[in-house]
Amino acid sequence: MERISLALWAYDAGDQPADLDVLAARIDRRMAEAAAAGASILVLPEWNVEQTLLWGGTSLKPNDEPRFMAETGAGLLERVRDLPARHGVALVAGTWSGPAAAGAGFVNRAYMVFPDGTLLTHDKLCLVPSEKDPNDWALATGSTVRVATWRGLRIAMLICLDVELPALSTILSGLDIDLLLVPSNTAKRSGYHRVFGCAKARAIELGTLVGVVGCVGTVLLPEPRTNFSGAAVYGPCEAMFGDTGIFAFLEPRDAGGDVLIARDLPVGEIRRRRREGFEVWPGPWPAGHVKVEEVTIGDRA
Repeated sequence: MERISLALWAYDAGDQPADLDVLAARIDRRMAEAAAAGASILVLPEWNVEQTLLWGGTSLKPNDEPRFMAETGAGLLERVRDLPARHGVALVAGTWSGPAAAGAGFVNRAYMVFPDGTLLTHDKLCLVPSEKDPNDWALATGSTVRVATWRGLRIAMLICLDVELPALSTILSGLDIDLLLVPSNTAKRSGYHRVFGCAKARAIELGTLVGVVGCVGTVLLPEPRTNFSGAAVYGPCEAMFGDTGIFAFLEPRDAGGDVLIARDLPVGEIRRRRREGFEVWPGPWPAGHVKVEEVTIGDRA
């Protein structure tokens, strides 16, 4: 594949559906729109099912919420599992709590379904404080990055805070990834800028395309949960690609639920340049020859 078009849906978590059938129908419509626009993948954000907690009433305690979202998420996945085959568009259905691989508890898991029915998952590797707090969601962490080859593309997923980690970028740098997809969820402008700023840095460091999208809107629980985000596709900052590294961009916002269509992304040329050399980028760089020296400076009175 030389070029790819992506659809990234900044889902409005404040637009409460009546039930899972309504939510699945919304995704079905967006899949049809993505297909009509020529997109190969539709990406939804992290914790896009958090709004289903409203169906649990006021009796849900923080420790109960992951199990509730695991159940509603499983129901949603069942309803949308055939959409990629119907529309010919792969679907990152978002993230919700799934059962941990070992032992009890839950993880924050992203779900990507391909048109042939294959399911690719990614468990969040680094959790925010509320996700790991024993008195809150008490989630477990993932430990694996999966790289899927589809239509000649090497695709991986990260979730939100994962993309902010330089140590993880070092691991990814040797994997020859064509497309990194990052569902995210940020409550504040500061969180949005951390995630999206680091997503752009990863695109430059890895010499690849990075698509990132977050929820918008407010989930009107007893303690309202705000969402502020947008969507973007970043890539290498090279003159041949327009200098800025910004391949598509949806302005951040706190409501709206718009879809960003990123058309004709030059994934084949980026791959060739990654393998043959960009303007100054050296490729995967191990830094094995670098040492650290400590210097203490003492000022005289």
